[in-house]
Parts: sequence; structure tokens; C-alpha cells
Amino acid sequence: MNKTKITFAFLIALAGIAFACNSFSFQTETDPWTAKQLMEPADLAKIINDPASAKPIIFGIGFGGGIKGAIDLGPTKENATIEKLKTELSKLPKDANIVIYCGCCPFVHCPNIRPAFKLLNEMKFTNHKLLNLSQNLKTDWIDKGYPVSVPAK
Repeated sequence: MNKTKITFAFLIALAGIAFACNSFSFQTETDPWTAKQLMEPADLAKIINDPASAKPIIFGIGFGGGIKGAIDLGPTKENATIEKLKTELSKLPKDANIVIYCGCCPFVHCPNIRPAFKLLNEMKFTNHKLLNLSQNLKTDWIDKGYPVSVPAK
């Protein structure tokens, strides 16, 4: 192998390491969840639709309801709503099966999911997930025909 090829290969490897480090840094500084803590909408819909499945406790932490069986608290970007969530969580065992969702907008812009997930981490919950509504509730849940709550009449 000549010197140019070795240098080029080294630079590509170095760029890959830098990219991986920057990606990792972005994940840990911005998002308090791991990839394993993201739940796919199809998986939650299957659980909700299966009468024999143990249901998670689902908290809607955004600007409106939507998912069948969810406890709708409101936007957790507001301190009063974070306090409501804290009160609800204090009633649960630390290993409770919890799913939170917002769905107001893509994750990168959502003002509600990070404060709520940070609270779950701070309160030392061990079995909590974020519903992976990467675009929004309409696109990633409603348009797919997944179970929605029925408004009271």
C-alpha cells in the first residue's frame, strides 16, 4: 500500500471516529433517553389492542390527548405540569411500566419530552419508555389507524 492510500484510509477512519463521538455527545447532552428506551408506535398499538397484554401506564405530556388509555396531563414544558407528572409518578413503584408521548412536532423541536423524561430519570424509574413519534402524533399514530381515545360527549 502506498503512502497516499494509507493517509487517505487514516483520514477516513479518523473522520468516522469524530462523527461517532459527536453523535454520542449530542445524544447524551440533548436527549435523556437511550435508543433502547424508544418504543415504536406499532409495538404500543399491539399491546393496547391485545386484551391479554399487561398495559403500560401511558402519560400524554403534550398539548392534547390522542392515545387510547393515556392519562393526559398537558405540556410538560410548563412547571405546573411537571409538578402534576411528579405527583402521578410518586404514586407508582419505581419499576412501573411507563410510556410517555407528546407528538406535537418532531422530536428535535419538542419542548415537552425532554423535561418529562429527565424527571423519570431523576426519580429513578427503571422501566420507562418514550413513544417514538418522530414526526408527530397524527403522522406516526392516528394516520396509521392505531387506537385513539374517544372524546367525552
